Amino acid sequence: MVSTPSSLDSLLLRITTYEDKLTCDDIRRDLTSAQKQDYIAAVKCLQNTAGLLGKYWSGARSRFDDYVATHINLTEYVHFTGLFEPWHRMLVASYESDLRSICNYTGAQPYWDWTLDSDSPKTWFASPIFDPVDGFGGNGPFIDSSKIDVPAHIPGKTGGGCVLEGPFTADKYQVSLGPGNSTVPNLRCLTRDFCPEWAITKTNKDIIEEPQDATTFAEFDKRVQGDLTLSGMRYHSGGHFGVGGEMGEMGNPFSSPNDPLFYFHHANIDRLWNKWQLHDLEARAQDVAGPIVQFGPPFNFQDNHPSTSPSVDLDSPLPVGDLIPGVKLSISIREVMDTRRGRLCYVYNSLDSNVRRSAANKAA
Repeated sequence: MVSTPSSLDSLLLRITTYEDKLTCDDIRRDLTSAQKQDYIAAVKCLQNTAGLLGKYWSGARSRFDDYVATHINLTEYVHFTGLFEPWHRMLVASYESDLRSICNYTGAQPYWDWTLDSDSPKTWFASPIFDPVDGFGGNGPFIDSSKIDVPAHIPGKTGGGCVLEGPFTADKYQVSLGPGNSTVPNLRCLTRDFCPEWAITKTNKDIIEEPQDATTFAEFDKRVQGDLTLSGMRYHSGGHFGVGGEMGEMGNPFSSPNDPLFYFHHANIDRLWNKWQLHDLEARAQDVAGPIVQFGPPFNFQDNHPSTSPSVDLDSPLPVGDLIPGVKLSISIREVMDTRRGRLCYVYNSLDSNVRRSAANKAA
């Protein structure tokens, strides 16, 4: 199937409609079984829709791959910098818009509240998000990677091989981009490598609430991104390595969007930023900080880190390249600081981690 990719323009039209009603009711909400199937069908549609960026990156075969390629190309600009939170908010919003405008999805982008699955390794494995029918399939078979060069060696890894059940097995979905920063075609299966014992130490309720006590965005973001040591990683890394481990796509800092669970993970990261903002939205929708240069202070934990870096501000550009038609290379941070204004129009059904299960993570 070949469709013409759209931009955030359709989302902008919805903003106009909703603002006329003084509300944004594009709610990221609980899904029924039928709604989960609709979402999965839309993702597969995007994976079978011609993309725009293959002329730049030959491994980008589909509109879904356009997002992977963009993330690969910009990884070193949007991680451990002040662009991290707003850039990923923009990316998920654009992805959601394409699911709707290209693939006729009528719902909202769901999020995965990890705390509901972080009581024990058993509850992690039993998460409905890994269901083979209404979810995204589970772990891959165990592969010993102790002597392999991997992004990080995570304790308690349990998989590493191809996903064997669900809608994204090798006969139904082929990863093309990566691993790492490679953007040439490299067809292979989707891999996962669950590390539940480690993941639950990074995604439990106590860890999730820690950044909410921050009084500035700079401190909030530092507590979310953490650092590159196992002890210093926080919930951003917890979700990635909890699913991707040592050999899974989600554990690769460049090509992690190859796994559709990437968007559930980052939607929840965005939800928690939104929760923090809503403690004082008037002030916190104006509060952004952090280095423009990767590993600049306060992320200066690398041996060869830059000693100084200019700080981002509301007018700093969020680079998008040619990902979003009609947008010339970038949009400003200012445009995505409020989920109900600017380019965005959505709210979250629950800002409390212990209220109810959300999206594909709803109990059957």
